[in-house]
Amino acid sequence: MARAITQERVAATVAAETSASLDPSDWGQFREIAHGLLDDMIAHIETIRQRPVWQRPSDEARERFARPLPNRPRDLGDVLDDVRTHIMPFATGNLHPLFMGWVHGAGTPIGMVAEIVAGGLNMNCGGRDHAGLVVEQQIVRWMSEALGYPCGASGLFLTGSSMANFVAVTIAKTEALGQSVRETGLRNCDRQLVAYTSAEAHSCIAQAMQLSGIGSANLRTVAVDDAGRMLPGALRDAIGQDRAKGLLPFLVVGTAGTVNTGAIDPLAEIAEIASREKLWFHVDGAIGALAVLSDSLRDLFAGIESSASVALDFHKWGQVPYDAGFLLVRDGDAQKRTFAQPAAYLQRGDRGLAAGETWPCDLGPDLSRGFRALKTWMTIEALGTDRIGGSIAHTCMLARHLAEALERHPAFQLKAPVALNIVCFGIRGADSEFTRNLVLDLQESGLAAPSWTTLDGELVVRCAIVNHRTTEADIDGFLDTLDRYLADRRFLPPGDRRSSS
Repeated sequence: MARAITQERVAATVAAETSASLDPSDWGQFREIAHGLLDDMIAHIETIRQRPVWQRPSDEARERFARPLPNRPRDLGDVLDDVRTHIMPFATGNLHPLFMGWVHGAGTPIGMVAEIVAGGLNMNCGGRDHAGLVVEQQIVRWMSEALGYPCGASGLFLTGSSMANFVAVTIAKTEALGQSVRETGLRNCDRQLVAYTSAEAHSCIAQAMQLSGIGSANLRTVAVDDAGRMLPGALRDAIGQDRAKGLLPFLVVGTAGTVNTGAIDPLAEIAEIASREKLWFHVDGAIGALAVLSDSLRDLFAGIESSASVALDFHKWGQVPYDAGFLLVRDGDAQKRTFAQPAAYLQRGDRGLAAGETWPCDLGPDLSRGFRALKTWMTIEALGTDRIGGSIAHTCMLARHLAEALERHPAFQLKAPVALNIVCFGIRGADSEFTRNLVLDLQESGLAAPSWTTLDGELVVRCAIVNHRTTEADIDGFLDTLDRYLADRRFLPPGDRRSSS
């Protein structure tokens, strides 16, 4: 009798533990369903040109995601049907060759496969001794080589360059004031910190100053030339004026590809000024830094190798799936001085899983971190830098092709030099409302997705060609779409006497 009771208890315990697991009860069925979705995603990418660039999420889709919290399980096949019906058709659109509104990468099937591996392994890459950290260190060495940094530089994956720029500002602040600022804050600083960047720099630099406690009012915006590049003379003057006021200059941020036009600051001249003035020289390379992988573009970034740190995004020109931001720091010890924490639960061992002198959590604010390095490593390893660099150069060629066609067209006017892959143009005789409506109408049509920006007070159309799938035929098709748009509205530029019939 006792034996029977024991067997019943064992059976009940096994049943309870089985129900507590979140793994599928039928692995074969799960494998079949998962393979089906993978096939659907491959087909989605393969046939992307047959789809609208973008379409607004339907009312039905919005309602689907307004339901209350579910308590009971639901069949996985039904859940994935919702993904196919209510999510996949209404994505951002950056996979499509005519998505040109923002600097978004298009991803690759290789990166998608890497995400499956990373999700399956589910590694926390904040620390400890495992392969995830080894792969991340490989990327650090690769980017040190590409950007001309010395051996011993440190690096860190983050969500994007906004966070990377914030981390760089924080390191520069700590180096300027000493490690004690981490505990005492800015109250004991005897001089006000000030930093410098161009008037065309991304807004995240000002935000980084805010988040670091220094304040964006202490970020000087340095004048730019007609091409949107920082003027070194204006930088020198601003630093001199602040020193005369008793302030403490500590940082200058150069931009390798401005968000509006793709302009590249004179990095070598800025590096020389920063060295002479003993400022931390950081480069925001979110848009352009990876162009160093192209033989034809590398010289445009001369001086980046003299910086103290560089922020970049693999999920832009590197075509790695979102998100994959990255910070490279010349002085790894400075980065560690800024972020390492002596917490008991982060103690290191000389062997075992807790081995390793420096973990990623010693180099930035995140303790819990995903395996972003894998999709970056797989993309670079499978494609090689020659092919990636060639793709980057090709998008710049397409930008020049678009710009030359617009210059020949009587209705359009280039509004900024094309430094890399961003083209800004206006419509002759059109007001801001017409320009804005053109952009919105094209987006809603699903035919193309440019955006707009403001240059010298004028609203202009902005096309950022980042997608490795975009071809010259796509650009020519976009120009035809613009022509049809103007013809449908019987719009003629000033001085054009052609019939609008």
